[in-house]
Amino acid sequence: MDKKNALRAGALAAGTTLMMLLMSSPALALTRDDGDDPGSGLSVIETLGLYVIAPLVLFVVIAGLVMVLDKSRAKKDTTSSNIDVKSGARV
Repeated sequence: MDKKNALRAGALAAGTTLMMLLMSSPALALTRDDGDDPGSGLSVIETLGLYVIAPLVLFVVIAGLVMVLDKSRAKKDTTSSNIDVKSGARV
């Protein structure tokens, strides 16, 4: 890629990023919508439980089920990885 194309790609990426940042300005979040009725916020413990502990527990449960129910170890390995070759044998 030559310098002109790299400069063009960089300018396009920078312009796109800038436009996305300007269009999703947090200042738009200050105006309330009609019918907006937010509830009470979550505590720190509730937030950690919901967004950290619960996904970790789900990951461990799913990984455990996959390991326990894995049937591939029960099959005999018929590939060349388990074949013993005599040291004096010719190939």
